[in-house]
Amino acid sequence: MDYCFVSPDCFISTEEVDLERVNELQGQILHAGSWTAPITAEKDAMFVMDGHHRLRVAHRLGLGAIPVILLDYSNVRVESWRPGETITPASIFAMARSGRKFPCKTTRHIFDQALPSCDVPLQLLYRLKPDETAPAHAIGAWS
Repeated sequence: MDYCFVSPDCFISTEEVDLERVNELQGQILHAGSWTAPITAEKDAMFVMDGHHRLRVAHRLGLGAIPVILLDYSNVRVESWRPGETITPASIFAMARSGRKFPCKTTRHIFDQALPSCDVPLQLLYRLKPDETAPAHAIGAWS
């Protein structure tokens, strides 16, 4: 499972975020000076599966691109973090199309395989432009 680089502007967020968590995460990313966990997104509709807080940080920082793993629901299960609430891929697609958002920590995506980590310098992510996104194996050409 590989990640690629995509502009944060390409994604649809389907969940609200906890601003305290966004602030904390932003501090961690800035302190590390690198991006260490790709977000996951549905490959056709481009809505975020996992990484809403990281996406908000990317927007705040004005990054040109972020590491992303593009998936579909053939190898991802979904459930709700909230007891008694049923979440399905169809309900997530409907929410993405509506422009509304689920409350923070509603959807839980369960991946068939462990997701890879990354270690991409923030300076690279600032420099990448939406039309210059590149597959992860090309990272050496950008550093």
